[in-house]
Amino acid sequence: MNITDLSPRVQELARVLTNFVENECIPAEQIYEEQIGKGDDRWKVIPPVMEELKEKARKLGLWNLFIPKGHEEGPGLTNLEYAYLCEIMGRSVRIAPEACNCGAPDTGNMEVFLKYGNKEQKEKWLKPLLEGKIRSAFAMTEPAVASSDATNIETSIKRQGDDYIINGRKWWISGAGDPRCKVFLVMGKTDTTQPKHKQQTIIIVPADTPGVTVVRPLTVFGYDHAPHGHCEVSFENVKVPKENLLLGEGRGFEIVQGRLGPGRIHHCMRAIGVAERALDTLITRASERRTFGKYISEHQIAMQDIAVSRIEIEQGRLLVFRAADMIDKIGAKKALKEIALAKVAVPSICLRVLDRAIQIHGAAGVGPDTSLADLYANMRTLRIADGPDAVHLMQIAKMELQRVPELKKKARL
Repeated sequence: MNITDLSPRVQELARVLTNFVENECIPAEQIYEEQIGKGDDRWKVIPPVMEELKEKARKLGLWNLFIPKGHEEGPGLTNLEYAYLCEIMGRSVRIAPEACNCGAPDTGNMEVFLKYGNKEQKEKWLKPLLEGKIRSAFAMTEPAVASSDATNIETSIKRQGDDYIINGRKWWISGAGDPRCKVFLVMGKTDTTQPKHKQQTIIIVPADTPGVTVVRPLTVFGYDHAPHGHCEVSFENVKVPKENLLLGEGRGFEIVQGRLGPGRIHHCMRAIGVAERALDTLITRASERRTFGKYISEHQIAMQDIAVSRIEIEQGRLLVFRAADMIDKIGAKKALKEIALAKVAVPSICLRVLDRAIQIHGAAGVGPDTSLADLYANMRTLRIADGPDAVHLMQIAKMELQRVPELKKKARL
């Protein structure tokens, strides 16, 4: 898909967004880092430049672009249209998504409230999230079990009169360290006697509820990604009213499938933007530095790196567009194969492009003077987050193997 394939309205949004990302967000990246607090204050200080960018994005009409068509709270874009815009945000992956109120995990959580929340839950939590006044976290992954199989999750959510009592330990909870994080969506088990995919439940837990403790921030290859962060969180005898239940007991898997499908594609969309920026830096560096009497870009190996990177990025983009289009046409639950294909391929493509850019930069590529090392650490997590590669590969293979009767029938013709 080219920009000319988009409607005039989306083309204009792309133009405005590109200008915002290139001329506002990317120049603000260094300012953002300088404004983050030091020491313990890294988890208390929100860089003022982010709030300034959010206000600019609102005025430019770049706010809540992710909300899918059919919801009056959003701009009415299809997933395919948003894919193009989300890629642009990925060029400044730390700044632009949050500045446009399109950052994870808030986007997924807002979609949960949009699809499954009741009127009261939407008023209390969705409204301030849509306005960018608060942030949120999704608490699913646990340290004691292999959470790639969500049926393993051990956190308990037990009914006690008009309340639910939650006990468990979660980790890699993105956004839990942010002082603006006011609500958790917690996944746990309510009834272990039910079929394994009917045991899980999602419940709303206000962040200031007694018994909720952020145990520690976790680093990704040494990066803490403050003030947002990825944290270990304990829930000890946490009591919330029954009204905080989302959709109903045993409906957790249903909610997760509705949340993670589009969320996985959003990550892939942004990753394409990251890869494009990495290739830009590779080309620029190779065209400026000389080795052995000529520019790096004139060496055959560098030319090969540039060409292969371009090929892979285009392949990844097409997989993302295909998945987004299928979500639009048949829904996320029926587009599992297309989502899985993109989820496996795109992070690895992005990592390979980043690795080539790092190699061309030499020592500078692994240091703090470029964003390449940080981006590599961030993108490497995508091969694990929202389901590791192995799980998606298994899912793809199972769907392919379902074609065996059809293939055997063809062989007899």
